Amino acid sequence: MTFQSDTHGKALSLNLEGRIYGTFAEIGAGQEVARWFLSVGAASGTVAKTISAYDKKVSDELYGAGTRYVSKERLVDMLDREYNLLLERLGPTRGKDVRFFVFADTVATRNFHGTNDPQGWVGIRFQTKPGSAPSQMLLHINLRDPTAQLQQQAMGILGVNLVYAAFHQISAIDLFLGGLAEELSTARTEMDVIEVSGPAFANTDSSQWCLSLLFRSMTHAVIFQASGEPVEPASVLRKRPILVIRGSFRNPEFLDADLFQYANRQLRAEGIPCEREPVMLLEMSIRHASRIEMVSSAEMLRCVRQVTSIRPMAVTDFPETYLLSQYLRRYSTEPVRFVVSIAAAAKTLHETFYQDLPGSLLEGIGRLLATNVKLYVAPMRREAFVAALKDLPNTLAVRDSGTSLVTLDDLIPTEPARHLVDYLRATGRIVALK
Repeated sequence: MTFQSDTHGKALSLNLEGRIYGTFAEIGAGQEVARWFLSVGAASGTVAKTISAYDKKVSDELYGAGTRYVSKERLVDMLDREYNLLLERLGPTRGKDVRFFVFADTVATRNFHGTNDPQGWVGIRFQTKPGSAPSQMLLHINLRDPTAQLQQQAMGILGVNLVYAAFHQISAIDLFLGGLAEELSTARTEMDVIEVSGPAFANTDSSQWCLSLLFRSMTHAVIFQASGEPVEPASVLRKRPILVIRGSFRNPEFLDADLFQYANRQLRAEGIPCEREPVMLLEMSIRHASRIEMVSSAEMLRCVRQVTSIRPMAVTDFPETYLLSQYLRRYSTEPVRFVVSIAAAAKTLHETFYQDLPGSLLEGIGRLLATNVKLYVAPMRREAFVAALKDLPNTLAVRDSGTSLVTLDDLIPTEPARHLVDYLRATGRIVALK
């Protein structure tokens, strides 16, 4: 029998398969995934149990207290309990014939007042053959639809895609992610963390999967902590002051790590009270604003492993810095300071990079330097400055200071950009890094 590849067809085909059997445990967005399997018919072929523990006391008694309800830790507790129960109750009678699985999610959709951050964790633990050791995939997702009802619908589609892909599209990363994204887009769901483990993923690691999300336009950014593991962005960025340097995949070894220390000192000199220490974040984009070609996944992975031995890192698909500024503002209203070279600052102030915006340079700078966002501009050697700007039309001029360094004071913007630069410096939005 041939089935459509839409959500209805996937759920029905799994129900009729007869050798895949499991539990659905869902918290926060309704039982949207289980509902698909229950509504298409023949659900007894797939569904052993559905459960939804909304009350906090009930949830704590089932899955343990002490963790946030929308967190990876709670998701893993759900998978642990439900998978062990499934094996205990059905393993002796059905374990030789079926592949067991548990699907779980813990999600916060948009609240009534629209004041929360709709996001959550989704996961599946499954057997690749009857009686085998389990494999596992965990996803962190951001729900971007404007209403809770639409976010619930997206959750239902994503859940069915995940269960189907785990059993039918596991042979390659691109095949799996293609199936996971069917009938969805980043306008509805962003997936910024994938964690994989178990025999089904023996030849890959979580970093490869997460970086593949960028190439498939399933997310705009992936955050790696200092240990090199991909993490939920909020765990690194939430409510933290952020010092960020944009770098290059091709030459990460040229990064001047001392710039972070100078920037931290400059931030402290501003006298802004901060409850938490700044996070020093290196960001690298797979789509450089001044290059046509895109960096390869092998280059990305090599660079991530090299850099994250030192500090957290963000890998994004943002060509322009103003897009990165908007992304960081999703997680923190604390000071954000971009630490840039004088060459990068000159490019930032050039209208060439804002042709896609109706307001051109003015709009781009407005988006970049939002409330509590500044540029810290570091000097660089004169020959390096000239080389960095050689392909830029109408290059900004610099005065000859008689030294080997070009500083922010040496920059001579062309008219009428000079007036904008004077304003930004006078208001403290652009600061020479000492």
